Amino acid sequence: MPRTMIALKNADLTLGQAAASVHVLKSMTLDIEAGQSVGIVGPSGSGKSTLLMVLAGLEQLDSGEIVIDGTPLHGLSEDRVAAFRGRNIGIVFQSFHLIPNMTALENVAVPLELADVRDAFDIARRELVSVGLGERLSHYPGQLSGGEQQRVAIARALAPSPKLLIADEPTGNLDAETGRQIADLIFSKQAERDMTLVLVTHDPALADRCSRQVQVRSGEIVSSGHKTENSVRSEALSA
Repeated sequence: MPRTMIALKNADLTLGQAAASVHVLKSMTLDIEAGQSVGIVGPSGSGKSTLLMVLAGLEQLDSGEIVIDGTPLHGLSEDRVAAFRGRNIGIVFQSFHLIPNMTALENVAVPLELADVRDAFDIARRELVSVGLGERLSHYPGQLSGGEQQRVAIARALAPSPKLLIADEPTGNLDAETGRQIADLIFSKQAERDMTLVLVTHDPALADRCSRQVQVRSGEIVSSGHKTENSVRSEALSA
């Protein structure tokens, strides 16, 4: 029987205060199985990135429940959520979020060191090699192309061996060919490590590569379908 990686139930979240408040998530309920790849799609302002931040433990719900791999996050302190996230969730952002005065190796190793992981730099080196940056270990972000910076960010996300990989517009700042290469890398790592992947994207081609798409509109999930077996087989034959 498939294991549930993400269980979101009656999730509500309002951001801002008074007249400036916006009801971003409205009684959202969503289950995602372990090992699935899920694309979250919808128009700008629909709440999809906020939903992703809730799944990553970076936003706390006003009400409702969020359970990741059997651990309820809605009742934990921020420190305990952060500790859980550091062990179990890898995050890739559109804007890379690398520390400019640290090398690629240091950018990947520092979060591991903060989590008291042994052999942090050995793990960081191995992950950078695995994403094709074995010759860029000592380079700073400003010395790397956009695609290379995103590869560093992916290596950093993968370094703790997370069960869940979260990606927010991972190809949004890249040209088409580089974006395709980064997408190939993300999906190959997901399959190789049997991770659950949840990503937000405006790119229909990237969303179509996921085994499932969740459509969000005005803070609500309007569809949450799976690809048919025939469509998955057709894509595999045409790849």
